[in-house]
Amino acid sequence: MIDELLAYQAADGKLRAVEQEISATDERKKYMTARKFLEKAPEKLEALDAKATELRATFERLQKKYAEIADTIRDYENLDEMVDEQGGEISFYKKSATQIAESLRSLKAEIGRLASAIEETAAEYQTAKKQTIAMQKQYKEYKVRYSEVKQAHAAEIAAIEKELAALGEKVPAATLEKYKAKRREKVYPVVCEVAGNRCPQCGMELSIADQSKLSDGTFIECDSCHRILFKRK
Repeated sequence: MIDELLAYQAADGKLRAVEQEISATDERKKYMTARKFLEKAPEKLEALDAKATELRATFERLQKKYAEIADTIRDYENLDEMVDEQGGEISFYKKSATQIAESLRSLKAEIGRLASAIEETAAEYQTAKKQTIAMQKQYKEYKVRYSEVKQAHAAEIAAIEKELAALGEKVPAATLEKYKAKRREKVYPVVCEVAGNRCPQCGMELSIADQSKLSDGTFIECDSCHRILFKRK
């Protein structure tokens, strides 16, 4: 059975080489870059839009508060009249006016910072929107180009897949499924002959129990890299 499985793996290696060649093309790289960007773009734009809305609401609230305090300050313009009519120490009113004026300055500074944050968020939103439009164009263009690259290799891939189907019939179903599962995990080569008492791929030393299983002709799985290991008698 090991020879049949190795033959399958050799044919699979040819398919993997073609897949890697396609993956390395500029067409696929730009297609994937655009696709990944566009997958996240709506969420990013929505987050920026929500942030801008929140900032603007806060800005309007602070502006209203600023206007209210400014009105209060104007009441102190006629300080002498207030003292004459209501009585009391003028120092008390001056202190109160000073405190209000300080609050007004602080609020004005906060509004200024908030206005800057709104402008920055708006600029970030516009940049993200322009990037999204550019990526939409790139996605459309390179989706076609990537499809053409795959089509150029379609006959070669079909031939290898036909070969794999024939070879796969000679391998026990359970073993073949285990092999395919590891290939989906990007493991290659999947099947390796041990070198001494170590995995030839990751170098992990095998336990005595595993070495005994190999000597009996049983497949084992490397505890480190999870490849299927065998030993010829």
